[in-house]
Amino acid sequence: MRLFVTGATGFAGGHLVEMLLAEGHTVTALVHAATSRHELAAGVTAVAGDLLDEMAVLTAVAEAQPDVIYHLAGQAYPARSWQMPGQTIAVNTVGTANVLHAAARWGSARVVVVTSADMYGPIDPEMLPITEQTPPQPRHPYGVSKLAAAQLAPLYWERFGLEVVEARPFNHLGPGQGLGFVAPDFASQIAAIKRGDREKKLLVGNLEALRDFTDVRDVARAYMALAERGVAGETYLIASGRPIPIQQILTTLIELAEIEVQIEEDVARLRPSDTPCLYASYAKLERQTGWQPQISLRQSLADVLAEWLA
Repeated sequence: MRLFVTGATGFAGGHLVEMLLAEGHTVTALVHAATSRHELAAGVTAVAGDLLDEMAVLTAVAEAQPDVIYHLAGQAYPARSWQMPGQTIAVNTVGTANVLHAAARWGSARVVVVTSADMYGPIDPEMLPITEQTPPQPRHPYGVSKLAAAQLAPLYWERFGLEVVEARPFNHLGPGQGLGFVAPDFASQIAAIKRGDREKKLLVGNLEALRDFTDVRDVARAYMALAERGVAGETYLIASGRPIPIQQILTTLIELAEIEVQIEEDVARLRPSDTPCLYASYAKLERQTGWQPQISLRQSLADVLAEWLA
């Protein structure tokens, strides 16, 4: 099949593209050079473009004539959205509208729009695990931008018959993730300590928060499953279904590195609006596509650490 991917040089996008190529698909990627994090995988046709350039997106999709569009691109850092709220909302919401408009205009068969579980704010313990019926309450511009993008998807199904599904992933981790997220932030420090490049002091934020972590490669498989078997106009949560303390992420990485460290709280890493516990059910995704997470948390962290040690 002919596939079109935005965000192909990002964390999850890079893994997704590798899987798509391994299955023999023809992949075209919309690439914004100024924000690309990684090199594009060999075998992918790159098309330069900007999500905010409506005509460029229309032209790129028209030339690619894709059977499926995977839309992953966007401003991915909630904290940064307070520094650039307008740009975050523009890229994540207007950019999604431009992709959906192009897909509807040129009759693409399927679209997978990737949003984020960061659209949820504090959730009462009685309402956990989160399901597709849990109402989002975004607490930052990033969450607002992703909620707006999510609301666009069913509108395009209802108005144009565009077969679009929304993939709403919770925290994912694994090789290739940049700094600014908990696993690589810990792993980079631990690797430096193990190599003897820094003192045995590890700076941390809130270790008591509980989050739902899924390996990025499992997340990419979920996107592919939704492209094949997701129901148009529907939302699907991608999660592990269990809350993991941030302390466990740290402890596991230290065990894997086989070192002793001094842990020190860094006020700069604390988030005043941090939600104590957030996890979700993937029952709908499993029921309708057969997807389940396959890679263990320990294996994910071992791969992250190995990357930083290398």
